[in-house]
Amino acid sequence: MGNKVKFNLCNAHYAPIKSGENGESTFGTPAALPGAVSISLDPNGEPESFYADGIEYYIINNNMGYDGDLELAMIPESFRTDILKEETDANKVLVENCNSETGSFSLLFEFDGDVKKIRHVLYNCSASRPKIESKTNEESKEVQTETLTIKARPLASGYVKAKTGDSTTQAVYDKWYEAVYMPASSPAVEAAQASALSAQTISRTAAATAEKESDTKKS
Repeated sequence: MGNKVKFNLCNAHYAPIKSGENGESTFGTPAALPGAVSISLDPNGEPESFYADGIEYYIINNNMGYDGDLELAMIPESFRTDILKEETDANKVLVENCNSETGSFSLLFEFDGDVKKIRHVLYNCSASRPKIESKTNEESKEVQTETLTIKARPLASGYVKAKTGDSTTQAVYDKWYEAVYMPASSPAVEAAQASALSAQTISRTAAATAEKESDTKKS
């Protein structure tokens, strides 16, 4: 039986992204982002219609990921140094340098469900510098939160996000925060890939045999 409702936000993590020489992205080990208060991300990109012959001839899918905000009790120093690229000097003071480029990261988090938690990952995120704001205490103290403006964009592979479902395997579910999950090929896709590889091998073998026989006849 699957979830009927979802509520709450917790267990936020981030995993720094590094780009290799061949352009492929590699993910660091997820690190905790404690104190998650709220997240709100809107889809970026709407379908566009192309008209021809007096009709809606083709619909163009424009999936550019998501834009929105992640509100935290306080942004941890590890995120400030790993992603926002603030520098720690010899006196352990955090310094912001305008010449530093912010880093990319994967964002992991989960919602509670009435049956089971729903775990998410947004693969390719960037965050803008948070506001500097607070206000004086009045009759009672009020917690001042910090907000990251998030842009989640597709990877080069096209992947934008993933989340656990009702039938997600327990092994994948339990290890969600140990490493960034990447999609596995379905049995049908794997079979098709294996079949194509086998066909290529047979074709190459046949071509090599034919070439060898031709050389033998010539000699």
